[in-house]
Amino acid sequence: MKKVGIVMGSASDLPVVRKAAETLASFGVPHEVHVYSAHRTPVQAASFAGEARENGFGVLIAAAGMAAHLAGALAAQTTLPVIGIPLKSNTMDGVDALLSTVQMPSGIPVATVAVDGAVNAALLAVQILAVEDASLAGKLDAHRAAGAEKALKANGEVEAEFNH
Repeated sequence: MKKVGIVMGSASDLPVVRKAAETLASFGVPHEVHVYSAHRTPVQAASFAGEARENGFGVLIAAAGMAAHLAGALAAQTTLPVIGIPLKSNTMDGVDALLSTVQMPSGIPVATVAVDGAVNAALLAVQILAVEDASLAGKLDAHRAAGAEKALKANGEVEAEFNH
């Protein structure tokens, strides 16, 4: 199975990024987590992305806040799918990072999830890998079924309380 590379722009992003790593682990997807900044360590970030395919990666996830150039910087160096997680900041509540991540120029796509949407980034990475992995696709089906069951249970509890 291909690995997922998770790159964050700063170690302070770890509380959000940890959710992506935990989600990937719950599906048994191998992954690595790195701190490479598009601005402070651009050579290392470019090298990681440029060598990702030959190093066994199938998808990259990039988490960054504020200017949030990391996902685009990685995408510029690889043809692997790149998923951007815009991170919430104190200044603009993550809207700045969302716009920076989603506004990529034509020819260099970055899939973008919600602000602080690490779980969805991991699930999207799993879906991408599951295109070629029936076992992983089955795990996704089971995950979706469990989510539906949980929602229906909550519905039953609400109906029991309010619908007499």
